[in-house]
Amino acid sequence: MSGNHQIKNYNRAFAIGILLNITFVIIEAVYGVISGSLALIADAGHNLSDVLGLLLAWGAIWLASKKATEKRTYGFRKGTVLASLGSALLLLFSLAIITWEAIGRFSDPQPVQGMTIIVVAAIGVVINTITALLFISGQKDDLNIKGAYLHMAADAGVSLGVVVAGILVMQTGWPLVDPVTSLIIVVIIFIGGWSLLRDSVNLALDAVPEGIDMPGIRKYLSAIEHVAQIHDLHVWPISTTEVALTVHLILDNDNRPQKNFLSQIQQQLHDDFDIEHSTIQIEAQNDEHCLLDPQAAAVKE
Repeated sequence: MSGNHQIKNYNRAFAIGILLNITFVIIEAVYGVISGSLALIADAGHNLSDVLGLLLAWGAIWLASKKATEKRTYGFRKGTVLASLGSALLLLFSLAIITWEAIGRFSDPQPVQGMTIIVVAAIGVVINTITALLFISGQKDDLNIKGAYLHMAADAGVSLGVVVAGILVMQTGWPLVDPVTSLIIVVIIFIGGWSLLRDSVNLALDAVPEGIDMPGIRKYLSAIEHVAQIHDLHVWPISTTEVALTVHLILDNDNRPQKNFLSQIQQQLHDDFDIEHSTIQIEAQNDEHCLLDPQAAAVKE
């Protein structure tokens, strides 16, 4: 899927999601202060980080659609990876602040207004669910979209948890329900945030993306007719949606590529292994050894 196509599909989703969540952040923060609820303030802080994450993802997808230049031969497509990494770091930073505040409330509990918590958090359940549904169709194909979807889906669950905390406060009058709920929120969000951080770091370090079948690719290339050996096989992400591959194929002696040899391999890699951009070098067994062939390098040593 091209960057331009992504923007066409998700411009509206990002705009609606950001507008809804900014409105809710303001409402939640104001009523959190009025009611003295750390759970509401904590959730407002997290929703604000989600808004910034949505802005990062949206901006990165827009940049990824820009044409390549002589300096940036892949364009800005890697920006989608950096955006997901920045979003994950921002999320974990906000969790550290929430945790610090929650721990402080154990030694200095504050009274909270249960009904205010219930009403505001219930609004959050609706808004976060709507926002999550905006991204559900693309969350399998893009780490940025997946991050947006998971964050919003988790927020809907967290807001539901805050509703439960408000009910318990009204029934029991126990003020420690609020910081306990805040810490539960932190744990739930941390699980998703850590997963996003891990995947983003892997992509930033050009690790093979999740879902790419490296053994299957190696088996397919090695089984191609007249291919005697392969080497220098690399697979890495160009962006959160595009994967690149390079490989050297050594053909049997006295065999040269037939018509459409390379295009057929590229099409197969695309259709069966989701490789968007493949570069293939053809060599012959009786040619001078390739400098990138590990066996040739071992012989020279």
